[in-house]
Amino acid sequence: MRSVPTTSLDLHDPAFVTDPYPFFAEQRSRHPVAWHEPSGMYLTFAHATVGQVQRDRRLGRIWQDREPLAELEPFNLLHRNQMMENEPPEHTRLRRPVARAFGRGHIERLRPRVRELSAELLADVDPGGFDVVADYAEPLPVLVIADLLGVPRSHAHELRDWSQAIVRMYEVAPSAATTAAAVRAATEFAALVRDLVAERRARPADDLVTDLAGTELSDDEVVAAVVLLLNAGHEASVNVFGNGLVAMLRRGLRPGAEVPLTVEEMLRFDSALQLFERTATEDVEVGTGDDSVVVERGQRIAALLGAANRDPAVFDAPDELRVDRDPNPHLAFGVGVHFCLGAPLARMELAESVTTLFDTFPDLQLAGDPVSRGTFVLRGHRHVPVRGTHA
Repeated sequence: MRSVPTTSLDLHDPAFVTDPYPFFAEQRSRHPVAWHEPSGMYLTFAHATVGQVQRDRRLGRIWQDREPLAELEPFNLLHRNQMMENEPPEHTRLRRPVARAFGRGHIERLRPRVRELSAELLADVDPGGFDVVADYAEPLPVLVIADLLGVPRSHAHELRDWSQAIVRMYEVAPSAATTAAAVRAATEFAALVRDLVAERRARPADDLVTDLAGTELSDDEVVAAVVLLLNAGHEASVNVFGNGLVAMLRRGLRPGAEVPLTVEEMLRFDSALQLFERTATEDVEVGTGDDSVVVERGQRIAALLGAANRDPAVFDAPDELRVDRDPNPHLAFGVGVHFCLGAPLARMELAESVTTLFDTFPDLQLAGDPVSRGTFVLRGHRHVPVRGTHA
């Protein structure tokens, strides 16, 4: 019997968290998929196997309530009813009304607003030195997604704090303090959304909460959808922006002539979401030939998106940042039924914010060392000091 390939990759090693890509390259050279005993799941390192994991319907996104159930119910309730944590037909039922609401022109309607907010935020910074994450990359997408949903701007700071507390639970082995903070955030976040849904049912407005409140979704499902959209609607944008900007400035690069191509390269080069987990609903062969493994029913497997996006079998010079790379078949937004519903919003928002930043400060440069969030699954920067001169 052929032995199962294994990996002892330390997902908590500070060197790995700081720069996982050399580790991914070394593992990929050995095996496209391997068993990882510390996490109790398979890890995939190649573009082909990561894509297979995301496309194969037998490898499902199946939510399992976190323990202890009573203490973590506020957190579990939000995730149990999210489209991202379910598979068809439940996933289809939960996603369809949100997709319909997104398709009503809300996103393109926001483009002028994104430009306006970008200019407003940059008008308030000190060109001699400012934190481009705290002063620009973080508030912008929070304000945009709040506008889209119809959440009052006065709650923007709370939304960011709640979101960060909740997403820290997605890291490998979160601490007791992280768990407690996530439960508090889930409780307060859900309460705000429930009040807002009730208000919109009484007084409809031209926003996404009004649209969702009028669908067939239950109250718990509407709340879960709104929280998911608020979290996903800005977490990815903040981290993609920060990661990509730092990579460009460290190399003395500027956006290319076609900014949307630069955005795609920012998404690929230093992925904001590194790990997405699936569970086998039946025995599934992953990989091909001698490099394949059988993921048994009930076993978990992780798609390592950052590893896939640096695969030399797909990308020429994958460790180079090329602002005009084309084609660029990265997997940063996923593939298959769980392809990111907010991808069009994120792409528009990133293109507009990057354009406005460099139009305002064409000589933008780092003014110190960026400070990492220090997390692996959701990869990003907490602070990025920069300076520039107004155009």
